[in-house]
Amino acid sequence: MSSIPTLEGVTSQIVQTARLEMHMLLTGPRDGTPILFVHGNGASATFWEETMLALPPGFRAIAPDMRGYGDTEPLPVDATLGLGDMVEDLRSLVEALGMSRCHIVGHSMGGGIVMKYAIAHPAELLSITLVDSVSPYGYSGSRGVEGTPCYDDGAPAGAGSVNPDFVRLLGAQDRSIDNPVSPRNVLRQFYVKPPFIPQREEELLSSMLSLRVGEDWYPGDTGPSPHWPGVCPGKRGIVNAFGRKYFDASTFADIQPKPGVLWIRGADDMIVSNNAFWDIAALGAMGFVPGWPGAEECPPQPMVDQVRSVLDKYRTNGGAYREEVIADAGHSPFIEKPDEFNGLLHPFLEA
Repeated sequence: MSSIPTLEGVTSQIVQTARLEMHMLLTGPRDGTPILFVHGNGASATFWEETMLALPPGFRAIAPDMRGYGDTEPLPVDATLGLGDMVEDLRSLVEALGMSRCHIVGHSMGGGIVMKYAIAHPAELLSITLVDSVSPYGYSGSRGVEGTPCYDDGAPAGAGSVNPDFVRLLGAQDRSIDNPVSPRNVLRQFYVKPPFIPQREEELLSSMLSLRVGEDWYPGDTGPSPHWPGVCPGKRGIVNAFGRKYFDASTFADIQPKPGVLWIRGADDMIVSNNAFWDIAALGAMGFVPGWPGAEECPPQPMVDQVRSVLDKYRTNGGAYREEVIADAGHSPFIEKPDEFNGLLHPFLEA
């Protein structure tokens, strides 16, 4: 069923939910304790396969492709819901599978989906693991640990902040290394820390290329703005959906009950950091995007500090969390440093 070859021991299945047809990968016994694995942007369930296979006995891993990714029905993404349609898709899958309580793990954008899922359904979660997660205030377009928007219209975040050459090469299914922003080069330079090259690079690249390109998906549509860089997020597409204009998961700190939280991140992550290479404000500060209005008006987003600030509030409000940093790893420590990653995840799940 999967259009991307899977590892031995991983099964592929299509499920018709009340909202859409969802493709998912599965490992472990049918009666095992369920763990939902939610992938990030520019990825699919394929990214989780080794992690799923390495789980201790007694766990059932379920990794869906979200809408617009992999082999799930590519329904449009309503950006104004701030990833809310993906939360409801995930909920419809849980209901279709007849699941009750489960663990949940989210990577990058998937961390944002997980935080919003926890806001909506906290009592159903046994634990929450955030892996190099997007900030509770989305990606780009905010300042300070409180996530104050830089501009009311959402600039400079959103679809207009994405490199158009990368979008073009994604749409062309480019597998070369000819262009610095080809999908393969982006995978090697940003998804992992160079010079590491994943053993299953071809499958991971196919996973990236499964991302639907267009105004309804990646990156989305844009509107004019009087603010730098001259465009603001539109109402459609994935990059707009996790931009600051529409995405805010800061009430995660207030959920009741409060499952235990494990926050794992790569020490050298260049995608989610306090000076991220995909944050257009950070690129402007580095001189790569002309016209940057300066740090007072549009500073680089302190993504890591924002995550920590909300998790500190979670703790103050009665919850518990641990922050773990994996050395010499980039944005995907579960692929780059699986032994270290699993050594953190497995005891947390079993506890």
